[in-house]
Amino acid sequence: MAKGALTAFLIVAVAAPAAAQDRQPPYWASIASGQAMTRTGPGKNYPGVWLYQRRDLPVRVIKKYDNWRLIQDPDGAQGWMLVTLLSDRRTALVKPGAPRPVRVGAYDGAKARYMAEAGVVGRISKCNDGWCRIEIGKHDGFIRMWDIWGVSDGEVVD
Repeated sequence: MAKGALTAFLIVAVAAPAAAQDRQPPYWASIASGQAMTRTGPGKNYPGVWLYQRRDLPVRVIKKYDNWRLIQDPDGAQGWMLVTLLSDRRTALVKPGAPRPVRVGAYDGAKARYMAEAGVVGRISKCNDGWCRIEIGKHDGFIRMWDIWGVSDGEVVD
């Protein structure tokens, strides 16, 4: 790779995460790592609160301080997490209760492709008009926004 091309690549590679880190809370994120610790304050010198061991778990970023983000998990628990442990990948968790239908189309009359159990995490790619396109493993379809945690009421995701 030519020196100029390498420099341009490095600038783009460094700038992309920095742009994501500059977002203003509140916003949605997901846990990027298989193990991510929250702490009582924004620094490694603060005691650890909880070790998350579930990659892609959606979280709500509610405050930021330097390279730390105060997150809220689906259970309402809060803690400070290092920003490098978070991803901009949009995910959602199926809310507690009965299994929720994942449909072939984004409308109530669409055939249910499969049922998603409470607690299942999937990746969402598009949301509008009360529906989100969700991928759970190798399966995809559309789920009602009120059946998942990880997207705000009326939010549009492209």
